[in-house]
Amino acid sequence: MKKYIYMVVIFVFATQFTLQAQQKMMTATDASWLNPALFPKRVLQLQWLGKTDNYVFAKKNAFYKKDAARGKTVKLFDKATLNTDLRQADIDTVKRLPKFTFSSEHEARFSRDGGFYVYDFQQHTIKKVNQIPDTAKNVSFDAKTNRAAFTLKNNLYMAENGKVTQITHDQNPDYVNGQIVSRNEFGIDKGIFWSPNGDKLAFYHKDQSRVFNYPLVDINHRIAEVKNIKYPMAGTPSEYVSLGVYDIKTGKTIFLKTDPKSEQYLTAVTWGPAGKYIYIAILNRGQNHMWMNKYDAFTGTLVKTLFEETNPKYVEPLFPLYFNPFNADEFIWNSRRDGWNHLYLYNTDGKLLKQLTKGKWEVTHVLGCFMKNKVYFVATKESPLQQNLYSVDMRNGKVLRLSPDHGTHSAMVSKDGRYLLDVFSSTDVSRDYKLLNYRGKVVRTIQQDKDPLDGYKLGKMTIFTLKSKIDGKDLYCRMIKPVNFDSTKKYPVIVYVYGGPHVQLITDTWLGGAGFMLNYLAENGYLIFTLDNHGSENRGRDFEQVIFRHLGTNEIKDQMAGVNYLKSLPYVDSTRLGVDGWSFGGFMTTSLMLREPGVFKVAVAGGPVIDWKYYEVMYGERYMDTPQENPEGYKEASLLNYVHNLQGHLLLIHGTMDPVVMWQNSLLFLQKAIHEDKLMDYFVYPGHEHGVSGRDRLQLTRKIKSYFDDWL
Repeated sequence: MKKYIYMVVIFVFATQFTLQAQQKMMTATDASWLNPALFPKRVLQLQWLGKTDNYVFAKKNAFYKKDAARGKTVKLFDKATLNTDLRQADIDTVKRLPKFTFSSEHEARFSRDGGFYVYDFQQHTIKKVNQIPDTAKNVSFDAKTNRAAFTLKNNLYMAENGKVTQITHDQNPDYVNGQIVSRNEFGIDKGIFWSPNGDKLAFYHKDQSRVFNYPLVDINHRIAEVKNIKYPMAGTPSEYVSLGVYDIKTGKTIFLKTDPKSEQYLTAVTWGPAGKYIYIAILNRGQNHMWMNKYDAFTGTLVKTLFEETNPKYVEPLFPLYFNPFNADEFIWNSRRDGWNHLYLYNTDGKLLKQLTKGKWEVTHVLGCFMKNKVYFVATKESPLQQNLYSVDMRNGKVLRLSPDHGTHSAMVSKDGRYLLDVFSSTDVSRDYKLLNYRGKVVRTIQQDKDPLDGYKLGKMTIFTLKSKIDGKDLYCRMIKPVNFDSTKKYPVIVYVYGGPHVQLITDTWLGGAGFMLNYLAENGYLIFTLDNHGSENRGRDFEQVIFRHLGTNEIKDQMAGVNYLKSLPYVDSTRLGVDGWSFGGFMTTSLMLREPGVFKVAVAGGPVIDWKYYEVMYGERYMDTPQENPEGYKEASLLNYVHNLQGHLLLIHGTMDPVVMWQNSLLFLQKAIHEDKLMDYFVYPGHEHGVSGRDRLQLTRKIKSYFDDWL
């Protein structure tokens, strides 16, 4: 009997413990991404080992290789072995494994403290192959030659065998070399381009002398200091960009003849496989005409314009050329010329050989050409919410889906194209790793998904569509119902919005793309709703370009379709609607509050664009043209013209050192609200840029939640 009672007590205790575990709720720390225990588990440093079909990964301070076909696992080395070999080479030991690149069966490369090293882990030797200064930035290392290019202030340098050579000598800080140009637009993410053999170095040269200085104020000094940045606002003088080519053998630099005093854009910079030619997409400032040009890398002269692309609204080249490794006279070009981003095969004379992919879906990434005639890529073919892996046969255009699971995939392809390392998440999976073969068959699961939120009590998430009143197209929506949802009750709603180009909030990924913060708010009694309106990513050119010259107008129409749907639901309290967003989402949040007055009771807008004439040339003019060309559009979009409509509670938030959306935007709005005797709330994050990161993110989370708690 005692044994029976004891077992009952154990059962009751275990049941209560299980129920408590299942009732776990997120904290503000969790919602701020400050609890690593909630992050999906990763396979660390996963990569292919050189040209082999072995893949490498790190686990518990050791590296292992695994044979793709047979699955045999071999330990390569661990931290203790590495430190022994470092001491033997008279190099400081490490506390954790550095990031390695495995170049062969016995060799791996790593860098630390400005040094570049080659580690032969079979022979246990470590060789230092280069060193750059501690202050170097924009570092670009060429593994073929062990040369490293980098910038110091506004000039470009190169290090070889530890010897540093200065390549450019511009004393005027308005002239900048080797750095990103055009404010990261047009797919530009670097300013240094090594030639295939590493004997030449192409680099951006930027003349900012005509661009206005914009002051950012750093208060962390006894006397606050002004930090000037170059910020070309829409309709004002912009930068001049050119491309230099430094010949390492001769020590001379030539510049490609691209009209260096034209406010045009140079993007998609690509070396030809032999290193004789450089290809550049030249885009006019109006961004509606692009020339794909071929230049002689030795003389800088224009060889030929291979083709042109025009559009009455805008053309946006985002990807460099991809040369066919099996035929150096062919390359693949990404283009939205038929309304969807697809792949086109050209030869180096500019002849279009064929369109490789076609349909009402977008190619989002080219993974490469493997196994001769097979191009691997990522696309939205199954659904705008998904990104799956595919191959296309260049001979017959046959497309084969390789990823078997629905969701959002990325992949690393083995050198011979026989295998793919597939990393994906979905609404069912937080993160999963699988090894696929070239036919899409799962060879093995490398790491099984383990939901880090298992045991947390989350609101039910659903994804569905509504019809746009603009053109009848589907608008994807996501709803997270409050925890312990009761359909007989009425709930306050927070609409989370972005609404601008190059962002898609609703995806077939973990949590439907919602992240922690929105689920945290749902746990606290709010119904959370999001809608991707016209202008958002992965829906094709025409869906995006509806917003052209009238930012905010059609986006609001779509968002109001979502609002009207919410009002139709019996469990929604239509008198308690809130809206929240950051950046373009801050613009949309404020737009909805002012241009649909009375609909929303509470709004929180972070880093908002208030008037597009205060935004940068490259992005702003693509979607709005210049203020001189489109005065009515700028007037219509300027939220300064709607301050008188303000009702309810509005909180604007801004970082004082924001270099993306200038602080001036929200300050001008605040000034106008004061002049018009409109009450609002305002909060700044001193020293933060376009977003709030680190520990201060927790305070931001608490600030946003408390504002909705107080007023919604």
